[in-house]
Amino acid sequence: MTQELLVLTIGAVLVNNFVLSKFLGICPFLGVSRKLDTAMGMAGAVIFVMTLASLVTSLIDIYLLSKTFDGLSIKFLDTLIFILVIAGLVQLVEIILQKLLPPLYQALGIYLPLITTNCAVLGVAKINAKATGSLQATWYGATLYGFCSALGFALALILFSSLREKLELAKVPKPFQGASIALITAGILAMAFIGFSGLV
Repeated sequence: MTQELLVLTIGAVLVNNFVLSKFLGICPFLGVSRKLDTAMGMAGAVIFVMTLASLVTSLIDIYLLSKTFDGLSIKFLDTLIFILVIAGLVQLVEIILQKLLPPLYQALGIYLPLITTNCAVLGVAKINAKATGSLQATWYGATLYGFCSALGFALALILFSSLREKLELAKVPKPFQGASIALITAGILAMAFIGFSGLV
């Protein structure tokens, strides 16, 4: 059990990092990573949404979608239901940030509602729904996987925003300034994360 937890945790954070290995959730990764403060705020929001979405969607999948009603299965509705759950959680995060942290709410701008359509959040829910016969198929394993995947997303976002802040001070050749150097840096960071592929 302990080994399975360790494999699930390290695998979600480093080996199968949603941004740098699976290339999901690139939009907020590139859009919010100019400043470290904003990146940390977005990382916190994604951790909250992805963890809660994993918990709620796994419970819905286990206790509702996996059942048959008079021989009929409603498993085909999983994507629709998962998106509704994620949208509701993002609305909750938006309301909380707007009331408690207005500067962060303003800094995140359009990228906060985009968590709803962030394919990394939906990807975690779908991966958990497809898992069978493992720790991840339980509600607590799915929640742990969602939390660790969100930590991996946050790690990638914070590393990338730190590098982008350093690049603001560097003398970057004119053709590479702006989005070009950001994409090159993201590619190099992704290659670095490929080094973790044999870890688990």
